Amino acid sequence: METKLTQEENRHYVRQMIVPGWGEAGQLRLKQSRILVIGAGGLGAPVLLYLAAAGVGAIGIADGDYVEGSNLHRQVIHGIEDLDRPKVASAAEKLRRSNPHVLVTEHTFPVHAGNADSLIAQYDLVVDCTDNFTTRETIALTCRKAKIPLVSGAAQITDGTITTFTPYKGAGHPCFNCLYPRSPGSDLTPGCSQIGVAGPVLAVIGGLQAMEAVKEIIGMGDSLSGRVLVYDALSARTEEIALERRGACPCASACEEERRAVNS
Repeated sequence: METKLTQEENRHYVRQMIVPGWGEAGQLRLKQSRILVIGAGGLGAPVLLYLAAAGVGAIGIADGDYVEGSNLHRQVIHGIEDLDRPKVASAAEKLRRSNPHVLVTEHTFPVHAGNADSLIAQYDLVVDCTDNFTTRETIALTCRKAKIPLVSGAAQITDGTITTFTPYKGAGHPCFNCLYPRSPGSDLTPGCSQIGVAGPVLAVIGGLQAMEAVKEIIGMGDSLSGRVLVYDALSARTEEIALERRGACPCASACEEERRAVNS
């Protein structure tokens, strides 16, 4: 494990290391961290760019899709020259070019119940940038079991939301299923191909996701665990909604079983 920053890294990150609560110690924690970003599209683009720029030591990118022309208004990590390329390959190329201090690992496949455990176990934190409810639920369940923090974002039309899930920390830290106790129907979760999305909204939510990931790794500021931040672009307003753990949620009983096992 790396125990110090190089002179070149110190020069590269000097402007953020002077941020209160960040410092060289925080930068070293980022360098030592491994973050998995699932989804290299509209949300994944700003998340990946900012995490790489911030100096996360190892970044994994997981996505099975290819770059299409209709992606380019919002998936700003890709360009015209990347059409028909795997999104993972396109994104990885940009990150390696932008910051040579970061190790980028390509996972050119969709994440599902059959591979989530082995993939997520390789990382310290996961950022969910997907837009499919089944995939999001699988990611959340896997992170909960592995006790890995999950930063989850979503956006559609001109609105976006973000929260952090750390249910393994116990009371006051709800899980994904506390927020969504049952799967919403497809009529309630249409894709952007049906209802559209404004590109800058994804930049806002993706930027927030990157910052929350940095905060979780460094241990600075207040976590979004237990809170959902809602952004309305047209009114230029944000709203915070308290999220509580549901007593009937599996995460509550799972944590109770773990506590009993530790105390026995």
